[in-house]
Amino acid sequence: MHGEVPPLLVIHGGAGVERAQMTPQIEAQARAALELALRNGHARLKAGKPALDAVTAAIAVLEDDPLFNAGRGAVFTHDGKNELDASIMDGSTLAAGAVAGVHRVRNPILLARAVMERSPHVMMVGAGAEKFAVEQGVKLVDPAYFRTEKRWQDLQKALKEGAAGEKLGSRLAALKHFGTVGAVARDGAGRLAAATSTGGMTDKRYGRVGDSPIVGAGTYANAACAVSGTGWGEFYIRVSAAREICLRMAMLGESAQQAGQTVINDEIPQMGGDGGAIVLGADGSVAMPFNTEGMYRGWIGADGVPHVAIYSGDPLALPEPAR
Repeated sequence: MHGEVPPLLVIHGGAGVERAQMTPQIEAQARAALELALRNGHARLKAGKPALDAVTAAIAVLEDDPLFNAGRGAVFTHDGKNELDASIMDGSTLAAGAVAGVHRVRNPILLARAVMERSPHVMMVGAGAEKFAVEQGVKLVDPAYFRTEKRWQDLQKALKEGAAGEKLGSRLAALKHFGTVGAVARDGAGRLAAATSTGGMTDKRYGRVGDSPIVGAGTYANAACAVSGTGWGEFYIRVSAAREICLRMAMLGESAQQAGQTVINDEIPQMGGDGGAIVLGADGSVAMPFNTEGMYRGWIGADGVPHVAIYSGDPLALPEPAR
């Protein structure tokens, strides 16, 4: 093992999981995907690679799995398209990259990282981002690659409810399956990184962008803390949720658990939002706050054993922080 601290990787596959929508088969598939993502990311950390490599590798696995609302399993917009967003941040340098509203990028997290490392910009959107992808050799696919029957049926249901005259706000509130994916990591040198990828919100309109590609809202990392969120993005943007958690830890001396609880389970629900997050402190402390029935989540430490959970009552011991 390289470096001086035990490496750690924490991931989520989205809050808003509901037992009523689940089957034993989906649960097994979800657990297997989370474990594979953890192992892939951990392999990078074990090889002495930076935290950035670990979060990128873990998210790419989840983007390729149609179960999650990111990459291949992205939900449909009102117009029947898939619009993908992603962001990544290096806590040791505060470098960041993000993309929003792309339709043909197989792994948006790879494009977000290219924006961070190979451009002077932080965020690119739409056709411009895809042009940059072509220049950088980031893999594009036909938009049909992202079509899954389940997501298409989710859209049809939402459109029917819309035709029945339900208000946009209440319909969005009812569409609780926020399958955004995210990862935070600490490498052997103690550097932190965070990354998030999403297909957005079913039936979204007008080029809506949520919190996932917005640095400080859905993704944030600095020397002390790394956060990736999953939830009703409008609320995460309004409180700069990811950065607020990190600031509470740095300025107020709150633990990962306290800061995550305050922002995710107190502030956001008070405004009418819901969701979850994963929080990793530089000391190795981990929090996974969420206020929905379930959140796909897991972590892996130096021993290389993945720990995963789905529902709020699932037993999931968290790693012990450094004393």
